Amino acid sequence: MLFFKKKQIPLNEFFPEGFVDIHSHLLPGIDDGATDLDNSIELIQRMSSYGIKNFITTPHILGDLYPNTPKIIKSKLKLVQDELLKRGITDVKIDAAAEYMMDEKFLLMIQNNEELLTLKDNLVLVEMSYFSPPINLFDILFQMQLKGYKPVLAHPERYTTYHKNFRIYTKLKNAGCLFQLNLLSLTDNYGKGVQKITKRLLKEGFYDFVGTDAHNENHLNLLRKISTIKNLNIIQSILKNNKTIDKK
Repeated sequence: MLFFKKKQIPLNEFFPEGFVDIHSHLLPGIDDGATDLDNSIELIQRMSSYGIKNFITTPHILGDLYPNTPKIIKSKLKLVQDELLKRGITDVKIDAAAEYMMDEKFLLMIQNNEELLTLKDNLVLVEMSYFSPPINLFDILFQMQLKGYKPVLAHPERYTTYHKNFRIYTKLKNAGCLFQLNLLSLTDNYGKGVQKITKRLLKEGFYDFVGTDAHNENHLNLLRKISTIKNLNIIQSILKNNKTIDKK
């Protein structure tokens, strides 16, 4: 009973066995995440100490800023996998998908039947501008589903343009979007407004998955703040959903 009286718990007791982090930026030098191979391994080992042993890392594919391709991403993934083996780190499993910016280039990828890297099966992690969502957002989502893909919207709580128009979230769910919560949104890391809308989305039961969205050491330092009994009780069922996202 003493366990339940504690407000804070060790982070390696927060994540269930088999938990898969489906949103992170751990491949070296291809976006705003890990800077090089050593940094990739350092971040992975740190997260492993938190009890996160399974990763589907998701580098940005974002226009001319991060013009990544499946070939580039798979090449970087192999570098990391080989380095983990070289260092004798065998209790960690890492695969890769991508975080796609929903813009005109992404729409062309869909229309041209280009390969999309999925989290599993037909699940595709997507994002949009925090301040200016695409005018044709619902058309993009519709086109995705016409091609057989299921959109997983990364960190919906961070799209501040929707904070005063909550019915858009309902519309997105009705349009077939799954929602992925950024774990740091449980804190005030992204601001009080994001934290507030996160609570409401949780209350409405809108979230399907969680992700760390880890880019760097600072994010991992902040992640320790989420590890409370209250948070665990609130998102425990969502954490378990992540166990189903395993590429095997």
